[in-house]
Amino acid sequence: MAYPPHQPYAFSVWAPMKIAVIGGAGVRTPLLVGGLTDSDLPIEHIALYDVDQARLATIGMVAQRAAAKGRVTLCGSVAECVAEADVVFTSIRVGGIQQRVRDEATAQRHGIVGQETIGPAGFAMAARTIPAMVEYARHIAEVAPQAWIVNFTNPVGMITEAMRTVTSRVIGICDTPTELFEEVAGALGLPSDACRFDYFGLNHLGWLREVYSGGEPQLHRLWSDADLLRSVYKVPLFDSVSLRELRLLPTEYVYYYDQPTRAFDNVRRAGRGRGQAIAELTAVLFESLEAPGADVLAVYNSYLRTRSASYMQIEAGADGPSKPAASSGLSGYDRIALGVLRAIRFNTNAIIPLSVANQRNIALLQDTDVVEVPCVVNANGATPLHVPPLPEKIVPLLTRVKEYERLTVKAALSKDLAAATLALAHNPLVQGHATAARLIDDLSPLW
Repeated sequence: MAYPPHQPYAFSVWAPMKIAVIGGAGVRTPLLVGGLTDSDLPIEHIALYDVDQARLATIGMVAQRAAAKGRVTLCGSVAECVAEADVVFTSIRVGGIQQRVRDEATAQRHGIVGQETIGPAGFAMAARTIPAMVEYARHIAEVAPQAWIVNFTNPVGMITEAMRTVTSRVIGICDTPTELFEEVAGALGLPSDACRFDYFGLNHLGWLREVYSGGEPQLHRLWSDADLLRSVYKVPLFDSVSLRELRLLPTEYVYYYDQPTRAFDNVRRAGRGRGQAIAELTAVLFESLEAPGADVLAVYNSYLRTRSASYMQIEAGADGPSKPAASSGLSGYDRIALGVLRAIRFNTNAIIPLSVANQRNIALLQDTDVVEVPCVVNANGATPLHVPPLPEKIVPLLTRVKEYERLTVKAALSKDLAAATLALAHNPLVQGHATAARLIDDLSPLW
């Protein structure tokens, strides 16, 4: 395949960089700051902004301690934060963690698993978040038109698709695909950086079709070994018989569509959802950070370990914390962010799975649909690689979810409740228009 032409540089790749973070009070900000500054990128300044200025002061203090170089400043306005930025990260949560708790509880009351990016709770999160993110995108395009926007805000696919209505310089990013790549490579005993991964889908709805090493397919080794196949997932989500029949490895979020009753029942039995568990962990984090004489980096790192170990434990009905992630230089929130920035800044043509405009790559979808596929990343941004025809078994689910996403973006931009009901009725986890209407009443106000 011919890669897109390299962009002529009007600047030195070693010129000092400014990074902006909208949503800088998020708990992953220190992780991001530490990862970016402990690299060969010439980062001179990281500016953080958040609507919650009090929380920003606490998280900003940890981020300043985590920075390996450069300065970290806390900003009182978006304009101050993004002015002259080379890259703007966006990672916000409208309504905070308590809104997540309420949305997930609402879904559970209606007999649908409560998960912040899937089903009714994911719809509510998108509906509330899209208007704010489009305004941020418009503001960034005006104040820093040459900046790349790297969007972490969930639901990443829908948010990125909405932001692209005002600027093309936005890339959606998620560590879920690369975490799966690392687990598979580890199970097969292969170095991930020497593998090629045939992956396709939407954000939080993706499948790994094949892994190539030395030009040879490798997944047949998993299909013939049930124990090895089970070891790919940190918690027990999919049974090996079903996976062997499918001949695809789904990302963990496919579990909610594949086994919705099991996921709902596990949350019900636990008596609380993931959002509530995170809220409790985060409350302890802030209390500990504000304690006199606290070693803030040790406190913060302990929080990250605990949070990671409990990931999907409730929904999967796991007996204990998940196994540690495979060690790698490719996966993880901070590392994938670094990989994208390095590829853009140094024009490396790295191949990274990202959420970008389809551009005729998946034939069943529209050109403007945001999809999650491997992309060549360089100074021109992210260009999706060709995706071979999709397996027929997953086409109905993928196309229905994409239609739901299109309708949700449209409803959120128009702020029309009838359009919102229509969109939610298209969600595979919602049984019909009447259920969607009841959910809309219970989830309101959506904006």
